Amino acid sequence: MPYTPDLDRLLTPGARFTDAHGAYLIEVHPVGDIVLPTGQVVGCDPLVRPEAEPFTVTVPPGRHPARAWVAAVLREDAEVDRRVAALELVISEAPTVRWEPAVAGDQDVAALGPDDYFGYGVDAGAGTLADPTALAALEAWDEDRVEEVFIPAEPPESQVPGLITAVLDETTGANVVTVTTGWGDGCYGTWIGRAADGSVTSFVTDFMVVPE
Repeated sequence: MPYTPDLDRLLTPGARFTDAHGAYLIEVHPVGDIVLPTGQVVGCDPLVRPEAEPFTVTVPPGRHPARAWVAAVLREDAEVDRRVAALELVISEAPTVRWEPAVAGDQDVAALGPDDYFGYGVDAGAGTLADPTALAALEAWDEDRVEEVFIPAEPPESQVPGLITAVLDETTGANVVTVTTGWGDGCYGTWIGRAADGSVTSFVTDFMVVPE
C-alpha cells in the first residue's frame, strides 16, 4: 500500500503532536465555500501551475465548504508560530471510514511504493483545491493582477496563514481559496475520504507539518 498519513488524527481539533522541537496543537478554521461548477477538483499551487490536471474523482457540482487545519507551534507551551497543516474540501458530513490517494491524469497507484505518494509541486508557497473553471480564468490574468490579489503587500489578518479568497469566474462564481503550504515549497499529496457507502466525504491536502 502507498503512503497515507494519519488523517483521522490530523483532522481532529485539539489533537497534539510532539517531536524534539516542541508541540503542534491542531485547530480547525472554516475558510468559506469553494464553488465547483464542473464538479472537478484540482490540487495545485495556483500561482505557478493553474493548468494542473484535475483529479479523476468528481463530485456533485455546487458550493462546498472548506476548512483549514492549522498547527499552532508551541515551545514550552507558548505559541511561537502557526502553520497550515492541511486544507480540506468537504463534500459530505458523513463519517469517513477510509482514505485513498487522489490521482490525476494517468497516475497509477499500483506503481507507488510503501513510502511513495502523488503530490503537486509548490514553488510560490500557496496551495488550493479548486475547480478548473476558476483556474482557467486565473491563467488569463497578467502577473500584476495575480500579485495584487494573491500576493498583497499587506496580507489580510487571519488565524489561517496565507488565506486569500477571490472569485475568478464571475459567470459561475468559481473561486480560488489559497493558504500557505505548511513550511513552504515542496510536494504535497491529496487524499480522498470515503463514507461507508463509498461516497466521497472530502479531499484533503496534507502539508506535512506535524510529525508522523
